[in-house]
Amino acid sequence: MFFRIITISLLLLSPTCVFAQGKLKRPNIVFIFTDDQRADTIAALGNQHIKTPNLDQLVARGTAFRRAYCMGAMQGAVCVPSRAMVLSGRTLFKVNDTLKNISTWPAMFARAGYLTFVTGKWHNQQASALAAFMTGRTIFFGGMGDPYTLPVADISPRRTITAKKLSGKHSVELFTDSAVDFIKQQKGAKQPFVAYVAYNGPHDPRKAPKEYHARYNKDKPPLPPNFLPQHPFNNGDLTLRDERLAPWPRTPAVVRQHLADYYAYITFVDAQVGRIVAALREAGIEDDTIIVFAGDHGLAIGSHGLFGKQNLYDHSMRTPMIFAGPGIPRGKTSDAFCYLLDIFPTLGQLAGVSGPKGSDGMSLAPVMKGEVKQVRDSIFLAYRHVQRAVREDRWKIIVYPQINKTQLFDLQNDPHEIKDLAADPAHKKTILRLTDKLKAWQLRLGDKQPLQSETPFPEAFDFKNVPPEKKKKKKKGSPGVSAANPWDRGALDPGGSLRSPPGLLRREASLPFARMLAKPLHDDHHAIGVFIAVEQTRLATKNGVDLFAHLFL
Repeated sequence: MFFRIITISLLLLSPTCVFAQGKLKRPNIVFIFTDDQRADTIAALGNQHIKTPNLDQLVARGTAFRRAYCMGAMQGAVCVPSRAMVLSGRTLFKVNDTLKNISTWPAMFARAGYLTFVTGKWHNQQASALAAFMTGRTIFFGGMGDPYTLPVADISPRRTITAKKLSGKHSVELFTDSAVDFIKQQKGAKQPFVAYVAYNGPHDPRKAPKEYHARYNKDKPPLPPNFLPQHPFNNGDLTLRDERLAPWPRTPAVVRQHLADYYAYITFVDAQVGRIVAALREAGIEDDTIIVFAGDHGLAIGSHGLFGKQNLYDHSMRTPMIFAGPGIPRGKTSDAFCYLLDIFPTLGQLAGVSGPKGSDGMSLAPVMKGEVKQVRDSIFLAYRHVQRAVREDRWKIIVYPQINKTQLFDLQNDPHEIKDLAADPAHKKTILRLTDKLKAWQLRLGDKQPLQSETPFPEAFDFKNVPPEKKKKKKKGSPGVSAANPWDRGALDPGGSLRSPPGLLRREASLPFARMLAKPLHDDHHAIGVFIAVEQTRLATKNGVDLFAHLFL
């Protein structure tokens, strides 16, 4: 009731409120976001080895973009900046991972009269979730963990984060439960809504119900066309956590088993998508709702000898992106270049909602309506200080500044980026032209990374002498940060290169601090400061209970 009162007040004051002005109701929006899902994992888009009946139906009744990309990341946990870019509409070099002092698209929808709701994975700090959404249930504030024992929390009516509790069931199913409950409550409502449903699957650990794994273990998926036992040179990040999920050299049997688990998880996620669509239908609002489905980035799993997403090959930066609902052409696919950060600007144009300050995304509505073929002629990609890339319709160049290496691929004839043409003198002009385009992109985005090094590292990499992964030391009398502790798993960076500070204190010291922080928050800046401080400190008790278990006692 509290949120309804606030919302109605905002609606009456908002000049952009449609139904308050006697116009037609704006479309509802359900945005379903997956974690680590490659673009080539939907049956209707060409993968005959995977079962995705519900996503296939979305493709049939909507528009699918085949060239949707995550712009990249400046850290190993690629999903963090990816989600920040999506929510803000900002490019990689104009956004921060915590969204501190950055307005978001969901907040703009709320200002325009929408009820906004969040459930699922939130990897951009608690304070930004409160700033972006009016309400939320079963939110996982972290990066990864066992899906059956994830710590989740709600946004309370007092605009606080409730105490965390373990999911008690598979988190993807739990997030779907919350989304379905929210949708049921909107039956007959006059106020439009935005529901942001962010799954933590198919990110590892790839645990789906046993029956899903059984389907793919009987007939494991084939190796990807660009399978390699190991990457042919040092790309700058070959030994982080994701790359240690399988030993070197990668073997066909190991890769196929990982793919089987990956596909099983995606098929399970697909079933949950079906539940959300069914809930919309049962509530009588399916025809009034735009559904968006996308992944936050792709994944390698054996492609090019890699396992993670910390590279700029298409398998790791390209994602699914589907729009379906009122005003969206049915059964259409598009090869227009787009970024994930274009999703909310597109929805904004379709719903008549203005974007936040600093949003750089471009609406894809003209592409869907057939007014233009594309809004970009190329895509720029970046990963940390070690990789930069540009792709056009046919050509793609990847530059590795730390080893002074360049790759060139003819994607028209080599869509899986198998044959590097950079050493061929016949393509020298193409490399020079694409390098100039890459520099122009850098200048436009504010990327100051040099493309050459005066003291380059060796190109070769010795996989036989990979040092063991560094483990965090446990403090005596504390649970520490470990894979065995689900409360701390959420603090682990899924990229493995950046982790939250340990900051582990005794319970007796943590409780007074927790109660001090539980005092009423004065304003948004106070809230942001409090919650970011809490997240970064990650105080824990002897029983492995996070500070937020006590924060609002």
